[in-house]
Amino acid sequence: MFHGTITKELTSHEEWSHYNANIIEDQKDFVFVKFSGLHLKSMENLQFCISLRVCIFSNNFITDIHALQNCIKLVKLDLHGNQVKILPDTKFWSGLKNLKLLYLHDNGFAKLKNVCMLSACQSLIALTMFDCPVSLIKGYRHVLVNSIWTLKALDHHVISDEEIIQNWHLPERFKMYNQRLFFNFSPALKKGSTYEDEVNNIKHVISKINEILAHNSPVLIVQRWIRGFLVRKRLSSLFLYKKHQQKFSNECQTQWIYIHKRYEDILLEDLFFQPETNITRKLAHRKHGKTKLWVNFH
Repeated sequence: MFHGTITKELTSHEEWSHYNANIIEDQKDFVFVKFSGLHLKSMENLQFCISLRVCIFSNNFITDIHALQNCIKLVKLDLHGNQVKILPDTKFWSGLKNLKLLYLHDNGFAKLKNVCMLSACQSLIALTMFDCPVSLIKGYRHVLVNSIWTLKALDHHVISDEEIIQNWHLPERFKMYNQRLFFNFSPALKKGSTYEDEVNNIKHVISKINEILAHNSPVLIVQRWIRGFLVRKRLSSLFLYKKHQQKFSNECQTQWIYIHKRYEDILLEDLFFQPETNITRKLAHRKHGKTKLWVNFH
């Protein structure tokens, strides 16, 4: 039996019978909601979840998602397997400034122009729209990749530089749809997953996408080498200064040791290898402070 709305599910489902009406009032503090495969037809009252960060409404009968317009802290939104045919306008998506992962595959989107509303997302990194009618349109991937500037992964592949830079023919390793760029970032949902699990999953997906790009994007590879060169060039003067300072210190120390040793050699030479010299006068001349040198000849 299904009830079709979130409120009825929370208050009538036998697994959640311990909830009372207060939970509806506490929705503003929700950070994670997961209603997957419950045959829901509406997202009512979700507009009160202003602290929501992870929202999973997969495999339901949802047709309208405007209730999410107040959930401005959303980071992950999973709506795959529903009956959504039209996306909200750019005003709706521009309000979701923290949205990074968006799963919309297996829905009813058919117009490419409507899907381009997602270009207003300021932080969107990964998007899925496979198994939708719009994905069959020729040039669908090219249009989305060049409309959503922050996008790094679409469907099952990380975006290649070849898709962004027009008429740039790259080696096989860097071409679009290359096996090195494959990444299934929409795996099957785990039953009983917690908010901490979802946060760790978000971090893993973003980290993996960045790792793939770092090794398979010629632009990023060249940028990395240039940054390294500029840093080494900027720090080289500092290293040379320290090296010169250390060399100067070593030279001064060596010179002081040499002079000190030479002084002792001259003194001994005067004492032992010139017997006709006036030893008393020499010793009196070389007294320093309270230090005295006594030589006794028998």
